[in-house]
Order: sequence, then C-alpha cells, then structure tokens
Amino acid sequence: MTAYSILDLAPIAEGSDAGEALHRSLDLARHAERWGYTRFWLAEHHNMPGVASAATAVAVAHVAGGTSTIRVGSGGIMLPNHAPLVIAEQFGTLAALHPGRIDLGVGRAPGTDQITAQALRRNLAGSVDAFPNDVAELLAYLGPVEPGQRVQAVPGGGSGVPVWILGSSLYGAQLAGAFGLPFAFASHFAPAMLDEAIELYRHRFEPSEYLERPYVVVGANVFAADSEAEARRLMTSVQQAFLNLRRGQPAPLPPPRNGFEAEISPAERAGLAQALACSAIGTRARVREALAAIVARTGADELMLTANIFDHAARLRAFEIAAEALAS
Repeated sequence: MTAYSILDLAPIAEGSDAGEALHRSLDLARHAERWGYTRFWLAEHHNMPGVASAATAVAVAHVAGGTSTIRVGSGGIMLPNHAPLVIAEQFGTLAALHPGRIDLGVGRAPGTDQITAQALRRNLAGSVDAFPNDVAELLAYLGPVEPGQRVQAVPGGGSGVPVWILGSSLYGAQLAGAFGLPFAFASHFAPAMLDEAIELYRHRFEPSEYLERPYVVVGANVFAADSEAEARRLMTSVQQAFLNLRRGQPAPLPPPRNGFEAEISPAERAGLAQALACSAIGTRARVREALAAIVARTGADELMLTANIFDHAARLRAFEIAAEALAS
C-alpha cells in the first residue's frame, strides 16, 4: 500500500490569526496520527498573510511536542535562506527531543518574493547556485562527527536526521538522484514537469548511505467532502488564493464562494486548472479513484496530501475521507 502523509501550510483563514492557525495544525496532526498518516510536514514561506509556518522549525517543534508517533518535519526548509549549520542545529535539537520522528525536507526556492528574500538573506549573491554545496554541508553536519572536526552541529552531529530534496522542476530531481536522497515533487501547485522529473530522478539515482533505491513522494491536493458539490465549493478558497497570489495580492485564505469560476476569465480558469491538475476532488469514491490514478501514473512510493480548506472541521473531514480512501 502506498504511504500517505500531509503537507501543511498552517493556513491563516480570513478573520483568524497565526496563533489559531498553528493550533489548528496541531489538532490536524493529532487526528492524522490516528488516521494512519505517515508524516506531517510544514512549509517555509515568508511575507504571506495566509501562511503561519514561516518559522518552520518552531512550528515543527509545536506539532512534534503535541503528538507521539507521527513523523514531523519540513516540506520544506528553503536552504538558501539559512546557514546549513543553523539548520543542522535546529533539526538536531528537534531530533534530540523527538528521536526517530523528525524529517528535514529542503528546497532551493526562496519561498517568497525577491524583496523579502533580500531581507532574509541580506546578500543574494550565489545563494541559489550554492544549493548543492549547502546540501553537502548540511549532510556533513548531520553525519558522524569526524576526528579533528573543528565545526560541529551541537545538537545535530551524528543525529542522521533524514534529508529530503524537494523540487518543482528537473533541477531537484537531478540533485536528489546524485546525492542518493529521497525526492518529493511539488505537483500540488506545479505539476507540469512531474513525470519528466520522476523519470530523471530514477535514472540519475545513485545508491548511497542514505538510501538504497529511489524513493518518490508526489504532492496532491485533496478537496474531499460527503458530496461532490460541497467538495468543489471548498476548493474555491484555494482557487481564490492562487489568483490573489498571481495578482500580487496575497491575503489570508478566503472563505468558499459559490459561482466563483463563472466570475473569472477563461485564461484564469485555464491557469487554475493547470496549477491544480494534481488534485483529488469529491466524495470518498472519487478521491480514491483520483489518488489511485496518480499512483498508477507515477509509481509514487508516498503521497503528500495538502488541503487548504477554510473551515477547520471541513478540513479535518477532507483528510479523514482521504485516509479512508487510501486505506481501503
């Protein structure tokens, strides 16, 4: 059976705040633990009014501390925003507190706009191009401490925190293959290169001390409800959020809006259909069928599901339905 997990953006719903969003993330993780989800990842984004997980390691600590068995981690840390030593120390600390439960997914995108990236890093020169070296440095800090090693991650050294490469293009696929690391593709918002990236990753994969064979995680949206109409209505929150972001007007997650697709242009509808092509929408039977089709198409070892749904109870129900669909 294909493993199934959750990617959470700790969505800040319109009329709510970051504190409530993070408490809802923990509540979701506790439910996910009971429903059989393998891991619960949080994503780094900055300067986005609808996302509460900017301080990702802190959010991971919050969720890990409130759960007991589910793996918790980052999906991901945008490594060019940070010194590898700092991330090794942060996730080494998490692993010391929660042994055997922490994952570290890393990506090379800024997770924000260029102005905010400048504020985060102070100096953008070479930061993205240095990503392979940063990954190698991070792996070294998390690996066994060598005799005479002058700079150590404490905690972190010798922790062996699993590192994953995240990507939405061919770059991450090649890098994950070269390092022999597991690869997670962000098809929940950028599905265009999914098939090509997976093929390239498997072709370029070199067995390593971390992984003997390729391991592919595929991202997918889930908009599940007890009726088809309700599932499609719930989806309009994400559709609105996507358009707001593309218009340069990021905002808290808006409530569902009946008739939303009829209000937008054909070009906008086409753009949304492309971005959200990797989605399972509808009742349990429809969701089972859609997710099974994604697995059959990609050979995914694991599905990473996300559901940015305005109402918390409806969001819980969507993930419950997805778990029922995947476990049956």
